[in-house]
Order: sequence, then C-alpha cells, then structure tokens
Amino acid sequence: MAVTRIMPDLQADDPQSTREFYVDVLGLEMVMDLGWVVTYADPQNRHAQITVIGQDASAPVAPDVSIQVDDVDAVYAEVNRRGLEIVHPLTDEPWGVRRFFVREPTGRVLNILSHRD
Repeated sequence: MAVTRIMPDLQADDPQSTREFYVDVLGLEMVMDLGWVVTYADPQNRHAQITVIGQDASAPVAPDVSIQVDDVDAVYAEVNRRGLEIVHPLTDEPWGVRRFFVREPTGRVLNILSHRD
C-alpha cells in the first residue's frame, strides 16, 4: 500500500464562498465542485490541493484530512485489525471514490480514499 496524496480538508459553512480567494488570490484552479465540497489545485502540481467542505454528503462528520492511497481496502482491513474507531464505513461514493473515515490517535478524523477506475 502506498500513499499517493495528502490534502487538508477545511470546514466552512459555505464552501462556495472560498472561490475568489483560492482562484483569484492564490491562482489555484477549482478541480471539483459538488456544492457541499470544493477542491482547488495548483495548475502546475495537481497533487498540491486543498479541499473546503461543508456538511459531508454521506458521512456523519466532515474529515480533517484526506489521504489517498492505492489500496483503500488494505488500509481498511488494517484499521479493523487494530481495532481503531471507524467513523464512516467503507463506502463506494457516487462521485467516484471508495472511502472510509477513521479517528487517528489525536482525535482527528481522516478520510482514507482511493479513486475507482
């Protein structure tokens, strides 16, 4: 299993209100907009991303960090083997990711995901 990307998830009441700052001030491009979640990326480095999230569409809480891995099922199995707290179960989401949320040792909620092909 390999980590392919890590990005912060900033919580906001209105994710749409951040567009001017991230696009016009910082020069990022909006690469995903589902209304409740918006992701911006550096046009020259697509792995440099930030996500602004309101209320998650299917999970009970918004995550603090998203970590993309090449095998989300393997990470999910390891998290279960260790008895860690699953905050949101392994789910195939309609926007093309397979993900789950786990609480890490300091209490932060991590969104562990892989993109489905």
